Amino acid sequence: MEASKRYRWLAPGDLNAFFGLMGDNMSDLVIMAGLLVGVFHFPADLVLTRMIPGSAVGVLAGDLAYTWMAFRLAQKTGRDVTAMPLGFDTPSTFALTFGVIGPAYMATRDAVMAWKIAMAVVVIMGVVKLIGAWFGPLIRAAVPRAGLLGSIAAIALVLIAFLPALEVFSNPVVGFVSFGVVLMTLIAKVRFPMRLPGAFAAVVAGTFVFYLMYFGGAIGAEKLHLSGSAAMGLSLPLPTLGFLEGLKFAWKYLPVAIPFAVAIIVGSIDVTESAAVAGDEYGARGIILADGIATILAGVFGGVLQSTPYIGHPAYKDMGGRAGYTLATALFIGLGAVLGYLSFFVNLLPKAAVAPILVFIGMEITAQAFEATPRKHARAVAFAFIPVIAYLLVIELNSAVSNLGRAAADLTGGPLETYRAALVLGNGFIITSMIWGAAIAFIIDHRLHTASFYFYAAAVLSLFGVIHSPLADGGLFLPWQAGSYVPVTLFAAYLAAGMMLNYVSFHNRRFGG
Repeated sequence: MEASKRYRWLAPGDLNAFFGLMGDNMSDLVIMAGLLVGVFHFPADLVLTRMIPGSAVGVLAGDLAYTWMAFRLAQKTGRDVTAMPLGFDTPSTFALTFGVIGPAYMATRDAVMAWKIAMAVVVIMGVVKLIGAWFGPLIRAAVPRAGLLGSIAAIALVLIAFLPALEVFSNPVVGFVSFGVVLMTLIAKVRFPMRLPGAFAAVVAGTFVFYLMYFGGAIGAEKLHLSGSAAMGLSLPLPTLGFLEGLKFAWKYLPVAIPFAVAIIVGSIDVTESAAVAGDEYGARGIILADGIATILAGVFGGVLQSTPYIGHPAYKDMGGRAGYTLATALFIGLGAVLGYLSFFVNLLPKAAVAPILVFIGMEITAQAFEATPRKHARAVAFAFIPVIAYLLVIELNSAVSNLGRAAADLTGGPLETYRAALVLGNGFIITSMIWGAAIAFIIDHRLHTASFYFYAAAVLSLFGVIHSPLADGGLFLPWQAGSYVPVTLFAAYLAAGMMLNYVSFHNRRFGG
């Protein structure tokens, strides 16, 4: 195909893709606002008029950058490429809310200072990404696809697909109507009446059934999302140096925040590989740099959430998205934060009607991981799921005990041991999954010496809590400050495993085994 071919950057499928990406971004903003106002009693006006608009600047800048990168790639290749999706990082949204903003407010009793501390943390996370961008391509070249795609498939299936599936069953009539449309249009490629895009039709159908049941008395008022936080109002985000005041207090919160910045660097490499498998070869360094700059801009404009390239590129491509959906998302999120309509729309749409789209995205990514890796590496991909399952278990245990007014640490006996094991296995799950997947792929290929280096890397990372942190917040630490024998034990375990691989490899080479 000639490189001079004109790029069709806007297609009908962009409406499908826009609806999925936009809804995901809006949900994170509403989650953050609800937690800060409802749990920590943060001043609502500060959250709605400064934090949300500032955070939206990061998505605005990032999606605009990724749109431009899609145009450049299309010009270079002459193909109708799909832009890389970018949005708020859901895991770090919870981490920053519960590990930085809320605790800072409780410690200082000063909402403005807590906001400035969070801004400083976000800026530092962006700087970490910029530094990491220079190492990203090296990681991509060194790690086999089983490691890169295995970790991303695990997240897709366990977190992106499974958790929304629970929303479908919490309101099955609405959820199954929407899910049925998704199965027909996005998976089976059946044309929907009036040529409505599948994702859009699924949400419209599910929402229609929801309100039909509500006004018919089949759904009670408690099922409605509408709340006072959905108020409209002009909130123009402006750059501020307020984060400089928060720097002197921000350092104590970095052990919570930095692992999530590192996870985004690794995740960005994963999504770049995923996009390459789907046919769009973006540079990992450019993807990470753009996200790092977007994160810094969010912090400078008053934002408290970091952005991330989303792992759904193949699914958005399968929907028919080009570059129009990222451009539309950038403008919708950016203007929505300024005009105050984001919370209104998220509250208006029932979760059960939107959840099937996320289930579809998760399943697409999972399927791609197995299809795009060598068949013999399928077991390596499967092993990469284990740390993510542990992370899911920790989330559910924490949620269950918190609803009882307790903490997971209050558990006793077997449940407590299970929680501690899952916590250690789940913390740093993205990096752990990548290391496990890569090491097992090399073992399958009988490249034992190479596999041993991944175990040695895991040993060192365990000492500092980058993976397998025993702390409830997943924070980093110096080995002698961990307050637990777990890091040293895991260091010894990984070291022993690596040495065993070296011994077997040396023995077989020497004696022809």
